[in-house]
Order: sequence, then C-alpha cells, then structure tokens
Amino acid sequence: MIAEAGFAALWLAAALAALQLALAALGLRPRDDAEELMAAVRPVAIVQGALALVAMLLLILLFLQSDMSVKLVVENSHSAKPWLYKFAGAWGNHEGSMLLWVTILGLAGGAVALVERRLDMRTLTATLGAQAVIALGFYAFLLFASNPFARAEPAPADGAGLNPLLQDPGLAFHPPTLYAGYVGLSVAFSFAVGALLTGQVGRDFARAMRPWVLGAWIFLTLGITAGSYWAYYELGWGGWWFWDPVENASLMPWLAATALLHSVTVLATRDGLRAWTVMLAVVAFSMSMIGTFLVRSGILTSVHAFAVDPTRGAFILVLLALYIGGALLLFGLRVGTVRQGRLFEPVSREGGLVANNLLLSVILGIVLIGTLYPLVAAGFGVQLSVGPPFFNKAAGPVALLLVALMGLGPLLRWRRDSVQALLVRATWPIAATVFAFAGLIVFAMPIGMFPLLGLSLAAGLAVASVAPLWGRNLRRTPLFTWGMVIAHLGIAVSMAGMACDAAFTAERLIALRPGDSTRVGPWRVTLDGLSPVVADNWSAVQARLTATRDDARRELFPQSRTFTTPPTTTSESAIATMADGQLYTVLGQPDGTGRWQVRLWWKPFVTLIWFGGVLVALGGLVSLVGRVLPRRRAVAEPGW
Repeated sequence: MIAEAGFAALWLAAALAALQLALAALGLRPRDDAEELMAAVRPVAIVQGALALVAMLLLILLFLQSDMSVKLVVENSHSAKPWLYKFAGAWGNHEGSMLLWVTILGLAGGAVALVERRLDMRTLTATLGAQAVIALGFYAFLLFASNPFARAEPAPADGAGLNPLLQDPGLAFHPPTLYAGYVGLSVAFSFAVGALLTGQVGRDFARAMRPWVLGAWIFLTLGITAGSYWAYYELGWGGWWFWDPVENASLMPWLAATALLHSVTVLATRDGLRAWTVMLAVVAFSMSMIGTFLVRSGILTSVHAFAVDPTRGAFILVLLALYIGGALLLFGLRVGTVRQGRLFEPVSREGGLVANNLLLSVILGIVLIGTLYPLVAAGFGVQLSVGPPFFNKAAGPVALLLVALMGLGPLLRWRRDSVQALLVRATWPIAATVFAFAGLIVFAMPIGMFPLLGLSLAAGLAVASVAPLWGRNLRRTPLFTWGMVIAHLGIAVSMAGMACDAAFTAERLIALRPGDSTRVGPWRVTLDGLSPVVADNWSAVQARLTATRDDARRELFPQSRTFTTPPTTTSESAIATMADGQLYTVLGQPDGTGRWQVRLWWKPFVTLIWFGGVLVALGGLVSLVGRVLPRRRAVAEPGW
C-alpha cells in the first residue's frame, strides 16, 4: 500500500495546488472577502509542500525496501545494491527525478508562504498563485505521463539495476543541489510574475526575491562544480568540461542567475534596473525549463540525460511553451507599468553591472545557440555537431573580457565615477595582471594565448577581489561584502586552475607489461601487476601502479570494472592529489600480447578549478547569511 499512498499524496498535492491557484485568483479580484481568500493561500501552500514531501519519502522507502512490485524500482534498482545507491536511485531516473523536482518546488512554495513578510498581501498572493501554476503543470506530468508509483505486473524476482555510471556517492547530492537551484529560479520567476501583476516592482520586491536568487545561485554553483568533478573522475576521460548539451543545460541557468543576482542587488539597494531584473528572472527560469526539456525529452544522447518516449517529451515541450510564452507575453503587456528606477552615469557601479549583465547574456546566447542548433538542424535532416572548439573560440574571448570587467567592477563608485579615478584605484590589479603576463612569457614554456591571458587576468582579478576590504575595519565589514569578496576570489582561483590545466597538462597513452615503466610530466609510473577484485554487484581487474617523483611516492589502483546488472564495463580512474596538481590514471583493455593499455595525465593545479567553485558557493552563502540575519545598522553597502 506504500505505492498507493504515495500516488494519493501526489493527487492531494495537485488538488491543493489547484485550490491555491483558485484562491489566489479570486483573492486578487475586488470583492468583500478578498482578504480572507488571500489569507487562506498561505496554509494551502504549506500543506501542498508537505504532501509532496510525503510522496517523495514514500518513493525512497520503496527503493530502500527493494519493492519489486513497483515498476520504477524494478527498472532502476536491484536487491544487491548498497543502500546508498538504493536511496539515491529514487531520483536516479526520469520519474523519480521529476518527483524530486516537484517536491523541492512544493517545499519552496511552502517556505515562501511561511516566512515571507516583506511583500504586501496582494503581491505575495500573486506570487503564490504563479508558483501554483508551475506546480500544477508538473503534477499533471507526473500523474498522467510519468507515474513513479506504477505497479509492475507481474512483479519480477529482482530488478534490472542502476546505471553503473550513476553508482557513485555523488548521485546522493548532485541532482538535489541542481534541482534546488532550478526551483529557486522558479520562485524568483513567481516573484517577478506577482510583481508584474500587481505593479509592485520596487525595492521590497527585490529584497524579498534576492535571498531566493542567492540560494538558487549557490545550489547551482555547487551542483555544477560537483557534476564537473564527477564527470572528471568517473568517466575516465581526464577532462572537467566537455560542453555536453546536458552540461550546458545546467550552465545556462547559472549564467542567467548570475546576471539576475547582480541586477536584483542594484534594485534592492539603489532602486535601479527594474525592468532588467524582471526580464532576467523570466530568462533564468526559462533556461531551467529548457534544461529540463533537453534532459528529459529523449532528443539527446548523453550519460547525463534521461531517455524518455516522445509523448513525455512533447508534454514537457508544451509546458515549456506555456510557461515561457506566457511569461514573455505578460512581461510585454505589463512592462509599461514598471516605473523607471533611479538613473546613473555609464561610468558607475551600476553601469559596470549593466555591462557585466550584457556580457553574461552574450555568453548565454552563445551556449544556447551552440546547444540547440544541432537539434534544429537534425529536424531538417542535417546531422552536425557543435563541440568544444566552437564554444571555446566563441565564448572564450567574451569570458576573458567579462573577467577583466569583473576586476574593475568593485572599484567603481555608485551613481557616478570617472575613468581617471578608476584607473588610479585599479593600479594594483593592473600591475598584477602585467607582472603575471610578463612572468609567464619569460619563465613559462610556450603556452596558448587563452591560457596566458587567463592566468594573467586571474592574478589581476585576485588582487581586485579584495579591493572592497582596503582601508576598512574588517571586523565591522558586513558579511555580504565579505561574501562578494570570497566569490570573486573564487572565480579567480577557478580561472587559474582552468588555464593551468589547458597550458601545462601532460598526457601519455601506452601499453605496459607488469614491471614496465613510463614517464608523464615529472613522474615515473610503473605497472607493478594486476589482480582481480570482487564486490557486491561488480567484479574488476585492478592494476597496481607506483608513481615516483623526486622523494615523493604514490600507489594508485585503477580498475576495469564489470557490472552484471545491467551488464556494463567501466573504467574506474585512480587519482593521486598533491599540492601542485593531480596524477590521473586509467586502466584500459589488454592487447592480447600480455600488455595492458594505461592512460596517464599529469595535471598541474587542476584542483583549483573545483576549489574555486567551492569558494564561489561559500561566498554566496556568506552573503546570504549577511542578508538574512538581522543587522545592527541599516547601511547601503556594495555587495550581494
């Protein structure tokens, strides 16, 4: 009865979403009982979120119990799986991941209803009504097209197992963090729709929306960082980003959310960029919807994608058209009611943020076109691919320009500034960039122009990032200023790691017999031998490698792993992490003459990529805490 209880909870949650929408629509109309109707929206939203959570918990229980009478458990689990993969397997599939999405959506709506007190009642009611519209579409999708609680008839003795590539601890937190980011953007979207409907696009609206944008941005940053590292070590290809369409599907909302974060800060603190903020809220949620369609429509072939039938893909496409089309129509009809905010000079902090948003939008457009163009061409019978060369050449120069502007942004004054004064304040960041550039040319091996500029600008950005702290009492500096500093510093650290990986990586592909040695970068690597390894649901051939460099010695154990349910062979990398980089090893297949293929990479400072990503998310968290916690004094400070 657990599956039936979960399905009933979904139906009840959907019914409450419909009630929430009806109450909001009636309450916004002029009538005697409007206040009572609007007041009733809050508890309905809270209970709806609680019911969605009940449905998700019941699905997890079915997976933990290995209930093979449920079709989803049969197709995505096995009784021999470790409990962690049974737990995470509840969302490691199409139906379960959509239920997780709806659960986070319902909980977010309930949280807005529970804690939001800054908006007037009408705007909050319109916001919760918009959230109900989004929830209703996804509830309908689950109930009529992707029921996670459908029974398997007859029930088999055991399941088909989880995709071996997903049998990784990262599955337990990577999808939930990304979905929390997507859903946070849906809340920002609902705030924007609510403010457009009531004409209350101002500081209060921005201050209410900003924590949700920050939270979504933090989760997206963590999800992308974790997903990048998962692909790096799990797929055995030695790279951290391949411009896969599904990778792009998570990057596009992050780019839009980054622009929205800066824009909503200007609106909240300086009452500017009103129309920009609303438009970016719509664009950010639109990107998350496009990502949902790409991953679940079945039109992509990717290790990250859920292949589903065309009917379900069409359902999602209809939802995408309704939500995005409706929001853009509403924006077009109501943007005239959005009053102009305070004006500012082009050379100012606000002007710098506008330029920042424009460059982020250009990169977003490049990624969107490069991702969708092959799909559109395929619809006309033309098969082509758009890969890393296009994205690197098209987006790379814009990204470098964006980083340069990012370094100057914190040095600009609000409202009005001068170029001459800016250049004086930028003396140290510019000097750091020039010294780094000259030092790399003189002392480093010949490297490409992009890595050279990337490392040089990273040095300048690192210095510029701490500029808001110069000459201040650090103990009295607001947390949100610290958050901005940490996040910008994280961008500099990540960029340095990316440039080092592109400039200094050494690779070696060789076939070795036990006892043979080879060199990669500064390391000598010896294949000592091979041995079998058996686990609960897989067996493997494991190599023992000994790597030596000067006085350093490391042992690594890469595997060629075979799973029985489902039958799959994977290459499990072994990575040795040092302060100055990572030695990455992969065991391939035998060549029939007693030798085994071994692939080796030495990647100097590659870990800076993910350390920087964590710093960026930490900066967002510090800023969020600084914005949410009560402050002793009201000040208008630069920062998030």
